[in-house]
Amino acid sequence: MAHFEVSDIVRALHGVRDEWRDSQRRSREPGAREFPSRGALAQIVESLKGALFPMRLGPPDLRHESEDFYVGHTLDAALQALLVQARLELNFNARHEPRPASDIDDSATDAIRRFATALPGLRRLLDSDVLAAYQGDPAARSVDEVLLCYPGVLAMIHHRLAHELYKLGLPLLARIVAELAHGQTGIDIHPGAQIDAGFFIDHGTGVVIGETAVIGKRVRLYQAVTLGAKRFPTDAEGNLQKGLPRHPVVEDDVVIYAGATILGRVTLGKGAVIGGNVWITDDVPAGASVTQASLQNAPKAGGAA
Repeated sequence: MAHFEVSDIVRALHGVRDEWRDSQRRSREPGAREFPSRGALAQIVESLKGALFPMRLGPPDLRHESEDFYVGHTLDAALQALLVQARLELNFNARHEPRPASDIDDSATDAIRRFATALPGLRRLLDSDVLAAYQGDPAARSVDEVLLCYPGVLAMIHHRLAHELYKLGLPLLARIVAELAHGQTGIDIHPGAQIDAGFFIDHGTGVVIGETAVIGKRVRLYQAVTLGAKRFPTDAEGNLQKGLPRHPVVEDDVVIYAGATILGRVTLGKGAVIGGNVWITDDVPAGASVTQASLQNAPKAGGAA
């Protein structure tokens, strides 16, 4: 068995951590964990998925007669665990804006109660997403297949949960939940994106949806679509300005085919069809069809054909 001299490496890593903590104005005081846990959130999300869809995403031996008991037990445990993670995020944020511990605890408890209250509505939204996938894909044999197998549906389960956390002032928890799905599916949806009912991502790999995107009802996307920002405004000191509307607005019943890139705060009008591999930085009228050929034949600036 090989012997490794790790003591020097341990000391060196300790020094590097101290340098980082000093540069970020972090405390060196001994204590408990400062940050939410990605592993804990992964387990919480799995439990929430089981509580939302017990007979399909719950335990394999679950029976209908014990469904409500399972949901109640699982949901209570998941919410208690989520409360712990919410406290960690709010405590971490309080480094810059100090707050009484009782205030942080009240805020975390209120946020998770509101999150729990939102779950029936999230289930209804997810049912509309599952139905949209089934109706939009001729290869789908059942809604159960869609829920169990489609990466776009998995990404939307995570997004619906993450978006609720984002709205409740827990953006770090929300981002971790979103990134868990990103790692599994290759679909990158920022938790701030607003997505209405009946949303379907077919195939899905490479889809990117930015923080301030707004998507209407019954929208369908294919793989490698980007709803991104065209530019990143900075302030007088050159720092990026956060939170400004910079991603597209996609109205109801729009279809966007594979590889399309839509950048900036542009609007795709209701019922528009965006062809594959096009690049769009201007508004698209309602009902319009945009393809590579139509863009190539469009009049150039200054009136030249």
